[in-house]
Amino acid sequence: MTETLSPQEQGKRAAGEAAAALVEDGMRLGLGTGSTVRWVLEALGRRIREEGLRVTGIPTSEQTAERARALGIPLTDFAATEALDLCIDGADEVERGTLRLIKGLGGALLREKIVAEASSRFVAVVDASKIVEVLGEKAPLPVEVTAFGWEATARRLTALGGAPVLRQRDGAAVRTDGGNLVLDCGGFAPIRDPDGLQRAVRSIAGVVETGLFLGGAEQAIIGQADGTTTSLRPMP
Repeated sequence: MTETLSPQEQGKRAAGEAAAALVEDGMRLGLGTGSTVRWVLEALGRRIREEGLRVTGIPTSEQTAERARALGIPLTDFAATEALDLCIDGADEVERGTLRLIKGLGGALLREKIVAEASSRFVAVVDASKIVEVLGEKAPLPVEVTAFGWEATARRLTALGGAPVLRQRDGAAVRTDGGNLVLDCGGFAPIRDPDGLQRAVRSIAGVVETGLFLGGAEQAIIGQADGTTTSLRPMP
């Protein structure tokens, strides 16, 4: 039975498949997290089965690891792999012109940043709804914090103007794969000085990482509702 996809999901699939086409035999990959990366994994699994593509990947979440194993994508870790050739990951916002990103609504921001920084190349895959002119237009800034003293950390973020809200699901605080909590900070929008904000937030005791990904993406592959893709690159 053929799966019927919404226009947004059509765009996600197009972006994911276009990114998977960039993968070359023998590559060591960073495998991101999220609904668009789902399609990257599907396409990679198909290429492994049909083409004999040889790759290994480091997943950014337990969710991605589970799906990759089910699709026959070989996995490794940083004990066995010093560096990665290409990281493919989604984003919650992509700032046009700079390709600065907000990530972390899926809760994997710390692992995603570790994997991205270990990769020679980073490609973001998104549907068209994720493109913004200024960061913060649509998504709050996720900040991963230690569970101990998170209330004190939240007060410091409030003093910076972040208006943090503890992420919860079914009445319970959401835990990341690392056991931390996430504070969604919508008060920082619009984020016109992301580098300064990054420094200020990271200086707070209890902050583990922010969802600001600044300056690392070589391109963003954007899936459109009609199944086509376009590509954005950072302006010189």
